[in-house]
Amino acid sequence: MALAIPPAELDTQNQAYFDKCVEKIGFVPNVLQAYALDMAKLNAFAGMYNDLMLAPSGLSKLEREMIAVVVSSINRCYYCLTAHGAAVRQLSGDPILGEQMVMNYRAARLDPRRRAMLDFAAKLTERPHEVEEDDRAVLRKVGFSERDIWDIGAVVGFFNMSNRIASATDMRPNEEYHVQARAPKV
Repeated sequence: MALAIPPAELDTQNQAYFDKCVEKIGFVPNVLQAYALDMAKLNAFAGMYNDLMLAPSGLSKLEREMIAVVVSSINRCYYCLTAHGAAVRQLSGDPILGEQMVMNYRAARLDPRRRAMLDFAAKLTERPHEVEEDDRAVLRKVGFSERDIWDIGAVVGFFNMSNRIASATDMRPNEEYHVQARAPKV
């Protein structure tokens, strides 16, 4: 990170969270390290991230990661493209899909449901003032519930915020993300 802000001392809860990251993925994501400047900010970020990306939803974890990548691609957020592109590769088992999502989601062969979801995410990122009932109707037509539409909007909003913080601070992705899930699952 480009800002010389020292981390706060981790409280017991956040130390356990960081230890769990090391146990599960082998490292602590740099975004968490960056937010560790203040326990309240770290708790707020991690709580919202975990709720949006991991809690039960009508959206699969892969779909939520796909939204993160589309938003981050539009915003050209190096950190999030690297980290969430790796997640798309891992969750889908398809490294080509992961690359397509990072470069241009429209190049990917997606079913109508996911295409509509990602088109909505792109519009909400690029031109939020133009989103209207017709856009939500398209989502309903391909099977998204009212709650799913809320979740799509919440993931889009979260990653627009995250992208701006990452860009403002020159947050850099962990090197491990660059090599994850580069070969197809067999």
